[in-house]
Amino acid sequence: MKFIDEVDIEVISGDGGKGFVGYRREKYVPLGGPDGGDGGEGGNACFIGDENYNTLMHFRGLKTFRAQEGGNGAGSNMQGACGTDMILKVPVGTLIYHKETGDLLCDITEHGQIFKAAEGGRGGKGNAHFKTSTNQAPRFAQNGEPGTAIPIHLELKLLADIALIGLPNAGKSTLISAISSAKPKIADYPFTTLEPNLGVVALGEKTLVVTDIPGLIEGAAEGKGLGIKFLKHIERTSALVHLIDCSMFIDEYEAIEAYTTVRNELEKFNPALLNKIEIVCLTKIDAMTEEEIEKFRSSMEESLDRKVLPISGVSGRNIDILKQLMLKTKESIKP
Repeated sequence: MKFIDEVDIEVISGDGGKGFVGYRREKYVPLGGPDGGDGGEGGNACFIGDENYNTLMHFRGLKTFRAQEGGNGAGSNMQGACGTDMILKVPVGTLIYHKETGDLLCDITEHGQIFKAAEGGRGGKGNAHFKTSTNQAPRFAQNGEPGTAIPIHLELKLLADIALIGLPNAGKSTLISAISSAKPKIADYPFTTLEPNLGVVALGEKTLVVTDIPGLIEGAAEGKGLGIKFLKHIERTSALVHLIDCSMFIDEYEAIEAYTTVRNELEKFNPALLNKIEIVCLTKIDAMTEEEIEKFRSSMEESLDRKVLPISGVSGRNIDILKQLMLKTKESIKP
């Protein structure tokens, strides 16, 4: 399914129903007064977070969403039925903006969270409300208030605990398939991953959500490659796992340069991303000798002044250690 993370729509709350002009016509009551009922309230236009959705695909092609209008009043002071609320389901992690002003109206962060974007129009009053001592039989009633139209811009930022980052073909898709039940497309050409994938990693009774971000390249923050489209998803995560495919480099200096390239793009997009906890991993080590692995690991640890974990998503080497590190990292970060 195509990943869609931004969409523009319009939501319109329901019109209020019309008030009714009516009079009592009971036998033996010669001067029956007005008994026109009120119109019903129009339906509200609402959004609700739903964890069963992970894309805004269902809004594609549909641009206007309208709530039900209220029913009209009737005689015998009968009020019209209220319009049914329109509730639009969006993925958890959706930001709801006013398209014209740019104001953030709501950040949907929980399953079942409801946001009322536009309130339904008020129902018109029936003529029974307008009886006075000088006007015993009013011949008018109010129309209902029209619904409110709101131009909306929806933007999805995936909610994940850990983001897998790195250059194209660093092994992100292979790793997420190894640690979760996610089944991303895996191939040996750049930009195999065209959309983020979410995977749930289970460790006993505990879980964490991991997403792989399509490969970043130099210039991603200025729009090159695919990175700029998905860099915003990294902002939501608590920590990063930075993957470096050391098997493709002649020496450790090239690997350090690859690491620096990705870090530079994060800084250009949002300097605060550099403050996130980062786990650095050397991937595809099953294509290297033990001597080569140790050479890369020790050199990078000395240069980066941090621990570096060699892993293999194919053989599973050190994958359990990585999962424990990710869980410990998640639990160490205060909500």
